[in-house]
Amino acid sequence: MTTRRLPREDLAAALAARRELGPDYDAAFIETVVDRIEEALDARPAAAPAPRRRLRAPRVSGDGDHGLLLAVLSLIAAVPLSAIGVVNAGGIGLFLAWSAIVLINIAYNFRPR
Repeated sequence: MTTRRLPREDLAAALAARRELGPDYDAAFIETVVDRIEEALDARPAAAPAPRRRLRAPRVSGDGDHGLLLAVLSLIAAVPLSAIGVVNAGGIGLFLAWSAIVLINIAYNFRPR
């Protein structure tokens, strides 16, 4: 897609006419140049605006989402629970400990809000 440009010859001719007329016609010269620039901009196809994403405001009240806190505490609790499960029940105990941790995190993240 090519963009339409203002003809340089037109601008050069307008600038030469301004020089001949003198500083009394500066306002008229500026209006003419601005009008031509606006015409060139209006002739361009309007670009579709990019879709705007709505940003969520962070929760400040006490009923905020504690998903990150639960995940960190789950990892901290996983170490001793894994050790206790392996010592007392072997691989089955390890599986049960991690299953409970995973289920608690899934239940928390898919709870109705």
